[in-house]
Amino acid sequence: MPSAALAAEPAGVQQFTLKSGMTLIVKPDRRAPTAVHMLWVRVGSMDEVDGTSGVAHVLEHMMFKGTPTVKAGDFSRQVAALGGRENAFTAKDYTGFYQQIPANKLEDVMRLESDRFANNQWSDEVFAKELEVVKEERRMRTEDNPHARLHEAMDAMVYQAAPYRRPVVGWMSDLDAMTARDARDFYRRWYIANNAAVVVAGDVDVDQVRALAEKYYGGLPTRSTPARKPREEPEQLGQRRLDFKAPAEQAYVALAFKVPGLSAEGLAASGSNEPDAASEEAMALTVLSAVLSGYDGARLPRALTLEANPVADDVGAYYGLTARSGPQLFTLSGVPAAGKTTAEVEKALRAQVALVAKDGITEAELARVKNRWVAGEVYKQDSVFNQARLLGVNWINGYPLGSDQRLLERLRTVTAAQVQAVAAKYFGDDALTVATLLPQPVDKTRKPRQLVAGSRH
Repeated sequence: MPSAALAAEPAGVQQFTLKSGMTLIVKPDRRAPTAVHMLWVRVGSMDEVDGTSGVAHVLEHMMFKGTPTVKAGDFSRQVAALGGRENAFTAKDYTGFYQQIPANKLEDVMRLESDRFANNQWSDEVFAKELEVVKEERRMRTEDNPHARLHEAMDAMVYQAAPYRRPVVGWMSDLDAMTARDARDFYRRWYIANNAAVVVAGDVDVDQVRALAEKYYGGLPTRSTPARKPREEPEQLGQRRLDFKAPAEQAYVALAFKVPGLSAEGLAASGSNEPDAASEEAMALTVLSAVLSGYDGARLPRALTLEANPVADDVGAYYGLTARSGPQLFTLSGVPAAGKTTAEVEKALRAQVALVAKDGITEAELARVKNRWVAGEVYKQDSVFNQARLLGVNWINGYPLGSDQRLLERLRTVTAAQVQAVAAKYFGDDALTVATLLPQPVDKTRKPRQLVAGSRH
């Protein structure tokens, strides 16, 4: 056979490498006569270079602007005529395109998607028009959102060398200077078969999907993936602070701590006698995040927002866990209650982590977090779209098939002592960045923005 099966798992997921070098992942689920077809490209804003930030996202928009055989806008119209829905998304680690269609229309969307992946083209004039749509998207979703602007500035301070310092949508000055050639060069460099994966989930037959994938994707040109140079983040050796002024109704504070993430190697070592220490800590940090704010009545909302004299109106904890590059961030955030300051919220947030470091967590908290995680993973499987999305994200990160089950197994082994240990180890000052929103007067007469005509997002 020209393509080789690489792996399979008991749930029926199978993975293949097509003749072109593209990966194919198929997961049958026959509960409804629908299918999800996704194309994942292992390229996102982290693969950009300074001066062209935002080009990955702009290119996502341009992928809807036609091929020699499909006019601009016809891709979406044809998918709709098939009874399907479609869209796309760009993140720091990846770009993705999807269609959810009746299962018997899978070949139609494979034909369409393989064509635009290989033959995307558009004029300079079309590019210039769509670039204005992207700029307006940035104005509406970032520049008019004080929290988004603060986190954008915070990322640029948290990371010095790591590529996560750039915003996905791009800096406005880079968008102003972007040319059609920038997007075309990015497309030619990264949109190659062995840097992409097709994921199909739903009411499908694996052999039939494999045959269709070879027909439409197997003959694509094969080129080497460009070398990715390491951009390792230097060790942070002291606290960083950012005061950010923007029109806003309330103040806000965010604290970002650099912590380990879950690597592909660490996940693969889950069956060994000596698991990777960093991945063990990553799972413990996941539990800590959930203990702090993963459910109603978790520690942060209970201690900071539900008391008789609350410190905050809103609080949260977030830990990313997975990404193509490290280090990861563990973020605490809060909005002060009336009469309270961001300094008081910051102190209260850190006090709750310090309390875990000192006294640990209860077995009841640990069990609740684990049970909720397991239930959440089960609920995700009710959606064919979510099944395909998880398979795609796992492929982007280099995780093997069965990673979701491995994560559950790892989670079940996390102990209260491990959670206490990471709370004590990673929440000091040296790897901390604090960003504080200082509210400025809001123009009450200003009308909300709307995306300009032509936007499809």
